[in-house]
Amino acid sequence: MGSYHEMDQVWPRTAGRTDGELRVGGIGVGELAARFGTPVYVLDEDDFRARCAAWTAAFPTGDVHYGGKAFLAPALVGWLRELGLSLDVCTGGELAVARLGGMPAERVVFHGNNKSVAELRAAVEWGIGCIVVDSFHELDRLADLVRAGGARQPVMIRVKPGVDADTHAALATGGENTKFGLSMASGEAAEAVRRVLATPGLELVGLHSHIGSQIFDLGSFTTAAERMARFLKEVEAEHGVRIARLDLGGGLGVPYLPGGEPAPTPAELADALRVAVPDDVRLAVEPGRSIAAPTTVAVYEVGTVKGHYVSVDGGMSDNPRPATYGAAYTAVLASRAGQAPPRTFTIVGKHCESGDVLVQSVELPGDIRPGDLVAIPCSGAYQRSAAGNYNQVPRPPVVAVRDGAARTLVRRETQEDLLSLFV
Repeated sequence: MGSYHEMDQVWPRTAGRTDGELRVGGIGVGELAARFGTPVYVLDEDDFRARCAAWTAAFPTGDVHYGGKAFLAPALVGWLRELGLSLDVCTGGELAVARLGGMPAERVVFHGNNKSVAELRAAVEWGIGCIVVDSFHELDRLADLVRAGGARQPVMIRVKPGVDADTHAALATGGENTKFGLSMASGEAAEAVRRVLATPGLELVGLHSHIGSQIFDLGSFTTAAERMARFLKEVEAEHGVRIARLDLGGGLGVPYLPGGEPAPTPAELADALRVAVPDDVRLAVEPGRSIAAPTTVAVYEVGTVKGHYVSVDGGMSDNPRPATYGAAYTAVLASRAGQAPPRTFTIVGKHCESGDVLVQSVELPGDIRPGDLVAIPCSGAYQRSAAGNYNQVPRPPVVAVRDGAARTLVRRETQEDLLSLFV
């Protein structure tokens, strides 16, 4: 079987072709489409587990919190628990999935720039491992909750390190002009430290920063780490306290196109951070996209071919990233080998928008036709988790494949599911 992964980084590790058909986890896409329908997200479980293992190996004395916003399901939470990872959630809904999946409360960290009182209460009552405080209003709400309940809650403070990472503006979160965190430069972060230390029931266990997503430049991570480590030591000196943990977030990029810029490895990131952070500080990181994205292939059925447009049975509702960020993807004819010379096509969805484009300008066999299956790699992050129901289209399932077996992680949404919401 020919291996895709040997040629580039965008395909899952077990992806390859047999007699022209794409196979993942030992199963052909034709069989998967017949069993589960299309569109379908096909997740390579071995690849997911291997990527988790690479992160824990890179940070053997630190903490690896999987960024649940990339993609989350109860079964996946079970894998994380088994593999020794912790979990980062940012809403009450993700918190509920963490609980359903059996993640121990002490291994969950709760982010978010606007946590509601109800979300904070649920986290505190569960005994969550850490809440990352993002604002003074949140700090006041949390103080009221622990005072009323008599609890002791570990917290970190999210700090803006003033690092403008080289990424899409919508994905940058470490500069001064971001909705996340408290400014180091203005003194907000230092004031938050004072307030936490003065609040009975709150325990300051660390500082947190996250400079953005889809970042390839290790220098940006190093700069943020240096600034955060210096701030941590200033806090310790001013208040005579010991702060054990520095959480530097996630954001390591992945290539979405064949032949693109190679992504730094977890080990390379770990080496860069260790240079910047003192040995007596425990590091934490939060990979999400870099684990989930390359493990998954989105499979669609072609409905019409019109000129250079290939229309498939999904679109911007199951992958909003091209429309939102101008994200670029590649695609292949997955169900057979083409018999005609390649032509340049644009793969579009079924939604009532001219901007409903999944892949712009990709070479496919010139004889591509209705009924064929096309596969788009690197579809595991911020696709199912960000999917919607535009035009009342149900969301696709997520199917895990491994050693020739397939099982549903997230079932297909139905029209009945959508209609049941109407009153």
